[in-house]
Amino acid sequence: AVGHLAELMMAFLGDGTRFGLRIDYSREDEPLGTAAPLLLVRDLPETFLVMNGDVLTTLDYAALVKFHHERRNDLTIAAHERDVRIDLGVIETDADGRVRGYIEKPTRHFTVSTGVYVFNRSALDFIPPGRAFDFPDLIQAMMKPRQVGTYLFRDVWLDIGRHEDFERAQEIFAQRRSEFLPGER
Repeated sequence: AVGHLAELMMAFLGDGTRFGLRIDYSREDEPLGTAAPLLLVRDLPETFLVMNGDVLTTLDYAALVKFHHERRNDLTIAAHERDVRIDLGVIETDADGRVRGYIEKPTRHFTVSTGVYVFNRSALDFIPPGRAFDFPDLIQAMMKPRQVGTYLFRDVWLDIGRHEDFERAQEIFAQRRSEFLPGER
């Protein structure tokens, strides 16, 4: 499913044969968000993998899908641990504005979505047709009535849509190219 910069993606990837793949494209005429374009994809299999286009990872996709089936999830989110440093002093106050705590430049630990998902086709039932709908909306809609799980992995993962990660990704990719493009000549 392509939208923003679709022509660039399609020109570079073509039909996928040079990568040993078959790529079919589904184009949205109006921006539909991250999840709604799935409704435009014809003949999705019972289980399918979705990922954002701005991710660099060595994630083992076969292990992710196997985990999804073993856990009998309807949706599995590939997750990674990330420390986020806040470069400011954080003030904790009460309702009257009195300072109750002060932490200088804290680091917080989070489990984050990597933008890689395994879905069962039944997830499409939660996407309203004809309007924009994003993955966070779909996840929220599925959480109570369906089984949504996470697959925590420790392989390389960078969100290359972030400037800091993009610079780091260029270095890591150059050093470990064969891990990202196995079998490349």
